[in-house]
Amino acid sequence: MSTETRTETRTPIRTETGAPDFVRATSASYDAIAPAYTEAFPHGLGDRPVDHALVNAFAELVRATGTAPVADIGSGPGYVTAKLHALGVPVFGIDVSPRMVALARRAHPELRFHVGSMTSLDLPDETLGGVLALYSIIHVPDEHLPTVFAEFHRVLVPGGHVLLCFQTADEDDRMHLAERFGQEISLDYYWRTPETVAGHLTAAGLQVQARVRIEPPADAKLPRAFLLARKPESE
Repeated sequence: MSTETRTETRTPIRTETGAPDFVRATSASYDAIAPAYTEAFPHGLGDRPVDHALVNAFAELVRATGTAPVADIGSGPGYVTAKLHALGVPVFGIDVSPRMVALARRAHPELRFHVGSMTSLDLPDETLGGVLALYSIIHVPDEHLPTVFAEFHRVLVPGGHVLLCFQTADEDDRMHLAERFGQEISLDYYWRTPETVAGHLTAAGLQVQARVRIEPPADAKLPRAFLLARKPESE
């Protein structure tokens, strides 16, 4: 048995019964490309000072709400999870891909990672001080976004924060990839305007506090958007 297999089975993995088709497709696709993806993006936020500053601000806001942990949803190889940990935030990672979780556990054995879907979080109500979702809602179809943001609202403590980051465009669009890093995959990508995503957050009972659009660097085609939202103290 390989080391990676031993790591994947170190703790029980919950299988979501009746998971939507897109969840299964996303899980299988990222399993296929996990090693290559991790090698291609070894540092997560990279050399992007504004991105780092926004994550730092999120960490400060979460620390101010108390000691409830943050869930890094779509944690991938775990590099941003580790950044939050280094900033003094209690944090754990959730990813839909068992192989990504295995790589994250190997790289960051001091942190907790488990397999799960943002459509049905295996967490009690009002137990998180924050939800971080960087480049993970891009694979969620429009009809499932209300469920995802309702889950974020459910698991947050009153006053808890959500920080989202996603590639954006001037109008909502969709792209399908059948191959990446030389591997056969089936991934849909949804490019949404900040206004579209903000509308879904508001409908879920989350108050949008900030929107930031970052123009693409020379090696990228799409701008990135950050949205910060908060669960009201009382409802």
